[in-house]
Amino acid sequence: MVIHHVSQWKEMMTPVLESKVDEFKLLGYSKATTEDVWRCLCQKVWKGNPEKRLHEVVEDIFHLNSGTYMSYLTVEAYQDDDLLASIAALTKQ
Repeated sequence: MVIHHVSQWKEMMTPVLESKVDEFKLLGYSKATTEDVWRCLCQKVWKGNPEKRLHEVVEDIFHLNSGTYMSYLTVEAYQDDDLLASIAALTKQ
């Protein structure tokens, strides 16, 4: 089986990422995007650019839970200059 760094799999993961975004939108995260989900995985799950097989990357995306995603969004909001506006944007539906 082919092994690549996760960044090399990104282009092929668009349908999987879109599926995960749809799931998060059903859970109330109306502002979820494929780019946010990918960055969350890079920072919270993969922590760098490890080498993985295709099925491992797909599995990681599908197993990303809303708690990990919300944690990522919270940290991103704290790093933003306008915290209250960011929080409002994240919770706005």
